[in-house]
Amino acid sequence: MSVRKFLLPVNSVTSAGPALETGFLLARMWNAHLEVMHVLSGALEIAPFASEGLSGALIEDMITLTEREGAARVLALKDMFSRVAAAAAIPVGGARGGTSAPSARFVTLTGREEQLVAYGARLADLTIVPHPLAGEDVAAAEALHAVLFDSGRPVLLAPEAPPTSIGQRIAIAWNGTANAASALGSVMPFVRQAKAVRILVSEDYVRPGPGGEAVQDYVSQHGVDADIGTFSAIDKNTGAGLLAAAQDFGADLMSMGAYSTASRLRQLILGGTTRYVLENAPICVLMNR
Repeated sequence: MSVRKFLLPVNSVTSAGPALETGFLLARMWNAHLEVMHVLSGALEIAPFASEGLSGALIEDMITLTEREGAARVLALKDMFSRVAAAAAIPVGGARGGTSAPSARFVTLTGREEQLVAYGARLADLTIVPHPLAGEDVAAAEALHAVLFDSGRPVLLAPEAPPTSIGQRIAIAWNGTANAASALGSVMPFVRQAKAVRILVSEDYVRPGPGGEAVQDYVSQHGVDADIGTFSAIDKNTGAGLLAAAQDFGADLMSMGAYSTASRLRQLILGGTTRYVLENAPICVLMNR
């Protein structure tokens, strides 16, 4: 197995930088294509305001302002994309199917961002999203959840700071769930090339299902030697204990199942392991549902 196409939705100039650095690093690692997508809001996204009693003239002004701001944002994002591509020495243009050289392209679409991102992610090997806290990017969080809940594909959370390596030391967060198994399957191309792999398990995190030793045996069938590390919650926070264990291992990539122990709404309100990792992970995190 290999990775041939990455999708990277970008919305905010503030958060796009580290995510672009992550995307181009991965494209070069895999000699793959990086599709950078920016979604503009169309008139249909503003039309619902008509039902709020706003005048036609005011709605028209809102549309004009949205288009003007969107055009300025596209120019800024394209300029950033071009600069990072040049620094990475990766040619910009269409996808080069079947070749062994990296490539990249910037595309602009109009419509509902969460819908278009989910559609695009369905035909990407991996979708990279900016860290939601990088510039407090609400759109990044929406894109991440669109991929997780509506694409059937894995998502990779970029860190707030550009990474220097991805996948040399991999932590597999394992709790026995189907979501964790899905994430394991998605991270296996990276695992096969890693220098070191550790399976992280905890009594605070475990759910009914195969244990860490079974995962160790599974990856060994793929020619990978992995050890098992245990961790405990920190101040009753499983996510904090998980990230601390990954950091102690020196991981530059972690895989985990997302929202496997509670509903997304409950985790967003009350908190949970997935939410904590999303908000605090200093490394790349690959997630599946």
